[in-house]
Amino acid sequence: MSTDRTQRGAEVLKKIHGAWGSPKVLSQLDDVAPEFKQMVKDFAFGEIYARPGLDLKTRQICTVAALAALNNSPLELKAHIHGALELGWTKEEIVEALMQIALYAGFPAAIHALLIAKEVFTERKVP
Repeated sequence: MSTDRTQRGAEVLKKIHGAWGSPKVLSQLDDVAPEFKQMVKDFAFGEIYARPGLDLKTRQICTVAALAALNNSPLELKAHIHGALELGWTKEEIVEALMQIALYAGFPAAIHALLIAKEVFTERKVP
C-alpha cells in the first residue's frame, strides 16, 4: 500500500469523523480483518474521497444517500450521517436528502434511513 494513500486516507477520515473518532465500522475490523480495514482506508478514503472534482461535503451526502437507498448497511449509514453533520450538513438537509430517496429506493428504505438519522441526531444532541 502506498504511504501517500494511507496518509490521505487518514486525513480524509479525520475531516469526516472529527471529534467522533474513527468510524465504528472500521474499528470493528481490527480483530477480524485488519488488512481489509487498511484497504478500505487507503482506497475508499485515500483515493476516491480524496479525488478532485467534488468537495468532501458533497461526497459525504452522496454517500449518505447511496447507503440509505441500498438499505443494507445501517452501521455505515450511521457513521456517514455523523460525518455529514461533521462536514456541515444540517439536520434539515440530511432529512430532506433521506426523504428524497423514497422516490427511487422506496419508502421502507427512506423510513429506515430516517430512523437511523434520528439515532444520530439524538446521540449528538442535535435539536
